[in-house]
Amino acid sequence: MSEQTSPAAMGADHVYRLRVFYEDTDAGGVVYYANYLKFAERARTELLRAFGVSQKALATAGGPLFTVRRVEADFLAPAYLDDELQVRTTVLEHGGARVAMGQVIGRDQADLVRLQVEIACVNAKGRATRIPEPLAGHFADAVARARPGPRESI
Repeated sequence: MSEQTSPAAMGADHVYRLRVFYEDTDAGGVVYYANYLKFAERARTELLRAFGVSQKALATAGGPLFTVRRVEADFLAPAYLDDELQVRTTVLEHGGARVAMGQVIGRDQADLVRLQVEIACVNAKGRATRIPEPLAGHFADAVARARPGPRESI
């Protein structure tokens, strides 16, 4: 079960939906903490797809790749086997080679995990490189939807 939204319909947030499977949990049926990072990664990948960008196509063409530079997570409440979760991703800031995002993993109306993530755009040698157009424009549009008004780059 996954659902994504198109860029035009996103508003401030991109929403990715998923169900918790047995493999996501520990022996007590509680989601193992590291799996929240996997859920967030999937949501960021789906955000790029909503922008019309395939990470596989970028890699195959020798184009830039994205890597997590920094992540901060606040674990507020557990998720359980068979829960339906949603990951809301908001693009907060962007610069030449970096993007800051807020992600909230929730169930119904409850926030379970809040993440602050910074991703970096790198070349095949792992060196920072500019985010290519039109992707940089999509990030700029997402920032404007999240917080209208002038933005400073990170």
